[in-house]
Amino acid sequence: MKLLATLLILAAVPLRAEVVAARYEDPTGRYDHAILGDALEWGALVVETADGRRFRLTLPESSVFEDIAPRVIEVPGETPVVAVIETDLRLGARLALYRETGLVAATPYIGRTHRWLAPIGAADLDGDGALEFAFVDRPHLARTIRIWRYADGALSHRADLAGYTNHRIGEDTIAGGIRDCGSGPEMIVADADWTEIVAVGWNGSQFGVTALGPHRDRASFAAALSCKPVR
Repeated sequence: MKLLATLLILAAVPLRAEVVAARYEDPTGRYDHAILGDALEWGALVVETADGRRFRLTLPESSVFEDIAPRVIEVPGETPVVAVIETDLRLGARLALYRETGLVAATPYIGRTHRWLAPIGAADLDGDGALEFAFVDRPHLARTIRIWRYADGALSHRADLAGYTNHRIGEDTIAGGIRDCGSGPEMIVADADWTEIVAVGWNGSQFGVTALGPHRDRASFAAALSCKPVR
């Protein structure tokens, strides 16, 4: 579905600039999901570029940013993108990438209202030089890791792995992330019932899952991300 958004440029626009920071603005209660613990989401995204300019994108009334904070992601051979969770009030969430010029690429919406996704992170997971974005699709229901490859200005679906999660209803943070302890990037998530922390690798064709230790709280994830023992 095509994004109907208004790009309000707060300065003259030269050639594409490097995005260095981003934030959400315009808190709104127009979506009643409250998956992150309160009834407020966000209606606007502001990005800042290295030359000091600011650009503001305001979503239509049919959408919100259902998210904690936007993520500025380095892209090999390109300027950074801003990764966000963008939700259509009827169609649920999608992962979307923005620059100061507007939408760059996005995954499909999940397809149903009150359905959400939780980002894990972005890295060259399979070592081929391209960037992969990973998230957990419906971390409270489907509990499925999905990997999307970004190249040539587009996202393409690469692989799925069911049985893992990184968020519980009402939490105002998303657990885990991506680490590299010397043998390549690994996704740090919990198993579906929150009993164990696991590291998940992907080589471009297969997943590898390593149990790291029991899940107790966010300190368990912090230890795993720091390449320390999980106890």
